[in-house]
Amino acid sequence: MSLNHERVQPILRVDGLNVELKIRNKQKKLVENVSFEVEPGQCLGILGESGSGKSMTVKAILGLLDRQFRIEGQAWFEGKDLCRAGRDELRRLRGQKIGMVLQNPMTCFDPLYRIGSQMAETFAAHTDWDRAKIREISLEVLEKMRIHNPEEVLGQYPHQLSGGMLQRIMIGLALAMKPALLVADEPTTAIDAITQAEILKEFQRIKEESHTAMIFISHDLGAVSKIADEIVVMNGGKLVEQGDFEHILRHAKDPYTRMLAETRRSVMERYRLCLDNQEELCLN
Repeated sequence: MSLNHERVQPILRVDGLNVELKIRNKQKKLVENVSFEVEPGQCLGILGESGSGKSMTVKAILGLLDRQFRIEGQAWFEGKDLCRAGRDELRRLRGQKIGMVLQNPMTCFDPLYRIGSQMAETFAAHTDWDRAKIREISLEVLEKMRIHNPEEVLGQYPHQLSGGMLQRIMIGLALAMKPALLVADEPTTAIDAITQAEILKEFQRIKEESHTAMIFISHDLGAVSKIADEIVVMNGGKLVEQGDFEHILRHAKDPYTRMLAETRRSVMERYRLCLDNQEELCLN
């Protein structure tokens, strides 16, 4: 008897995405013929250096580029082509079905308003909850993100919290809407190394505890390797490599990807050497 394995439908399927910037009478191609898929419960890592087109790709899909940019191709999300959707529809989707965590948490919160007011405004824009329900959910978000003294934090201003706390609040806000897709654009770039490790643990926890599909954008192969099931590498606006971490580390053909892999291997070797030396010192 043969088993009939039905293929899982992707949450997002991007086909032949092209992005051009129109400057005066000239056009500059920023993203060229990029295609990929993200399945439910899967984390796709998009890896590349600054200017490689990784963030531009996602901004084009989510309708975050202005009219200077020309977008071609398709991005299918729950039966809709996001590249053909109107701005109002995309705004609704970004708040409800697609969650976003951006690079610098300090710039995502208004310094003039308390954290509780800004969380309440976000929930009011995308739900029909009353004030009591919004406060209840806001406290739940802070507790789930392991923010101490949540009542006190709701009354504080952004400058009174660390970058790591603000980043966790942003992740919690995005997840509270139970999105089908969570997009994280360089979420560990603007924070210190210890906080980076904490934020990566949060994403690992999200992946283990929910069925949310994720896109994790970064220039750091080490960060991407910790949570991504599949990695695509971008260079010069093109997708130059695709595979899991082991494939990228050992079988990459693109010169830029090989350089990233060799650097990563070198770091891993030095780390192992330090551990071996430490063990030897302890034995002696």
